[in-house]
Amino acid sequence: MSKFFVDTDEKELSEMQMDALCKALGNFVQADLPIGVEYLSVTEEEIRRLNRETRGIDKVTDVLSYPTLDDVKGKAIRGADFPYDIDEDGKLVIGSIVICKQRAKEQAEEYGHSYERELHYLFVHGVMHCLGYDHITEEERAEMREKEESVLKELGITRL
Repeated sequence: MSKFFVDTDEKELSEMQMDALCKALGNFVQADLPIGVEYLSVTEEEIRRLNRETRGIDKVTDVLSYPTLDDVKGKAIRGADFPYDIDEDGKLVIGSIVICKQRAKEQAEEYGHSYERELHYLFVHGVMHCLGYDHITEEERAEMREKEESVLKELGITRL
């Protein structure tokens, strides 16, 4: 179990929801120091620009992740292996997550669940990318989905 922190000014999720999310993610990640991730929510225009500039894909998406660590998937994370990714507060920064608020609202409506549930899912999805998980192949997708569902289940958030 690790301490997990989110660096954000966003207020979409309540402090209580964010604390629960950090606890669930801390239970998932094994590390010898606190783990931190940056979270930003942006407009459709901004996420389209980021997607175009960083991935070469000129379209709106729901979430983008920018991992900072390599080769951490499924492993205990040791700060000694990533000394340049430790911030001034002693947290190991695993990356940044950017979520498009409008797209999250549209998807919540499309899937018939709450905006908060969609934000939780997108946030956890982004963290999984920062921890080395991906969904390029069907096998990878199934593995990543299992990890996401494990964290969401701990929060009491299940699929309908």
